[in-house]
Amino acid sequence: MSKITIYDKAMCCPTGLCGVQVDPKLTQFAADLDWLKSQGHDVQRWNLAQDPAHFATHTTVQHLLETQGVDCLPIIFIDDSVRSQGDYPSRHTLAEWTHSKLATPSTLPLIIGQSSCQGSSGCC
Repeated sequence: MSKITIYDKAMCCPTGLCGVQVDPKLTQFAADLDWLKSQGHDVQRWNLAQDPAHFATHTTVQHLLETQGVDCLPIIFIDDSVRSQGDYPSRHTLAEWTHSKLATPSTLPLIIGQSSCQGSSGCC
């Protein structure tokens, strides 16, 4: 299983899912991280406002912040390699990076050639 580490911008809470205007991207990303955890991956998430020591002790994160500023956040590491900077990847992308299988969406069966509608019944 993969180790996923996220270094987020400064937010009011660890996930950014607080306040009156929650960014839908953060909501989706939090759900995607929960999904990764359910697949058995080790997920760690650090917030600059609440976990500054994790930023200060990671040399790659320090270097990126010094050279690019906070616009490089979030920084996403997969197994200690930078995979993404400045944006939150989709679940599909996370699944590719971690070699996780996405569930196949279920669909309703399609019945061809049969109809419960009878010409004059008024249902169609």
